[in-house]
Amino acid sequence: MGFDFGLRRIGVAVGSEISGHAQALASVANSEHLPDWRKLGNLVSEWQPALLVVGLPRTLAGDETPMSEATRAFADALRERFQLPVEFVDEQLSSSAARDQLRAARRSGQRSRRVRKADIDPVAAKLILETWLNERAAGNLMDENP
Repeated sequence: MGFDFGLRRIGVAVGSEISGHAQALASVANSEHLPDWRKLGNLVSEWQPALLVVGLPRTLAGDETPMSEATRAFADALRERFQLPVEFVDEQLSSSAARDQLRAARRSGQRSRRVRKADIDPVAAKLILETWLNERAAGNLMDENP
């Protein structure tokens, strides 16, 4: 299961190592650094992931950003709450790529309504998880845990 952590919303996706693909699931509220743990718990219970993947914000130079600390705290809370391993993947530009993907779908007619911010987060989580799946298949995972 993949997560795109944000201060207002957390995008959630689920994927498979067998197929190497992921699907966007939901946007979960996050207010004052207090995620909707009930909704997150329901998603974890429903999908029963073996691993949680969290997108770690970095600059284009590869350095951590001010959001990295909050993201690491969220990852720690996930690990503690759900007793599952957590891994990170560089999430550079995932939200921009998700926005572009959704806008392209709208222009092509695959999507009828306009793109909202809450639509972007789950797609960003999907891209984060697919990045992890691809890196795992290639053996290029980030070697760090909080």
